[in-house]
Amino acid sequence: MSHLFYQGRGRKPVLEQARGVYIWDKDGRRYLDGSSGAMVCNIGHSNPNVLAAMQRQMEKATFGYRLHFETEASETLASRLAALMPEGLSRVFFVSGGSEAVESAMKLARQHALATGQGGRWKVISRAPSYHGCTLGALAVTSYTPLTAPFAPMMQAMPKVPAPRAYLDGLDPDDPETGRHYADLLDAAILAEGPETVAAFIVEPVGGASTGALVPPAGYMERIREICDRHGVLLILDEVMTGAGRTGRFLAAEHWGTRPDIVVMSKGLGAGYAPLGAMIAHERLVEPVLDAGGFAHGFTYAGNPLACAAGLGVLDEIARQNLCANAETMGEALIARLHGLMQKHELIGDVRGKGLLTAFELMADRATKAPLPAHLNAHQRLVDLAYERGLIVYSRRTRDGTEGDHILVCPPLILEPAHLDEIVEGLDAALAALADELAPALRTG
Repeated sequence: MSHLFYQGRGRKPVLEQARGVYIWDKDGRRYLDGSSGAMVCNIGHSNPNVLAAMQRQMEKATFGYRLHFETEASETLASRLAALMPEGLSRVFFVSGGSEAVESAMKLARQHALATGQGGRWKVISRAPSYHGCTLGALAVTSYTPLTAPFAPMMQAMPKVPAPRAYLDGLDPDDPETGRHYADLLDAAILAEGPETVAAFIVEPVGGASTGALVPPAGYMERIREICDRHGVLLILDEVMTGAGRTGRFLAAEHWGTRPDIVVMSKGLGAGYAPLGAMIAHERLVEPVLDAGGFAHGFTYAGNPLACAAGLGVLDEIARQNLCANAETMGEALIARLHGLMQKHELIGDVRGKGLLTAFELMADRATKAPLPAHLNAHQRLVDLAYERGLIVYSRRTRDGTEGDHILVCPPLILEPAHLDEIVEGLDAALAALADELAPALRTG
């Protein structure tokens, strides 16, 4: 019996070691990490340069409380991050993970409103479906029923607008009118709520687990920036999954030239080497808050020097190996190969993504976009079948978590063509096995 209960009642193999894109269990079996864990291990496992950077920091100090000391690692990482941000986003607040980063951004938006005489602004609008974290504040801006419904009585519900799922709505994602349509839903929501009550809009530039690598339609990102500006609403970009090079740019927002007020990052920033995240805010937001008495918020491990040393090592490797460019190049190849699988397997109804944040959606009918029956749990079954074949991928449900099945294929940014071949071969075999298993149910259903 395991004393850990976050794994549920099932047991998994015991991890022995991990190197590059591969992981081995105690029995010596090798797995290709086709999802970078949970879209975390962007630079691959056990990078010797990052381990050396962490070792150097460990020999100095592993902890320094932020209210007692400044540390070279945290100050240097903050400076490096600020240099990678759009102009003006120069103030950094470190955390240990994505949920903490989102909570920090929401609290900063609120405290900025208070510090600037706009105390009526407290609402943070988000999209449905969406996922922004597991704490109660982050869940309040999440729309994913299995995760939010149990805690609804404990949360302050926040307004939602539909995610721009053009492919499900029968709209052309390449038509700027489609982008305008979805963005104008934000405009309508702000007006309905009362602009004077809305502090911020939070959005993933490319959708993560809740929508499966959803790329916004043409004009959408530019339009939401205009709408936020018009109403005095802050734009928070959730780059927890997309940041640190995953989509082919350091920030996914760079694909559209979108100017954020606040960026939240984690996952690929620490890349699995240490718990690390960051909120990066425009200086015009931070200064009034500091003048009003300071940011009433914090975490014990904020700015931990060992985690920050790991983050510096990760940034060095992203630059040294030119991993943003590799993510773009290999991502184009991966998307093409997934389209090839779509031609071969009728279960695949849609392929989408940007860089090495890609997904395909399983459907009962590609023409009507009808989902597979929810009770079949096709998304989890495909993950299991791939795992049996030594390939790790990640799945969720597309339609508010209750139905629809998508598979995220998000390997480390060090991906090489031979690794891509392995991924496609594993998916091909797993999809064939799934089709055979589902055939009787689909014939009678």
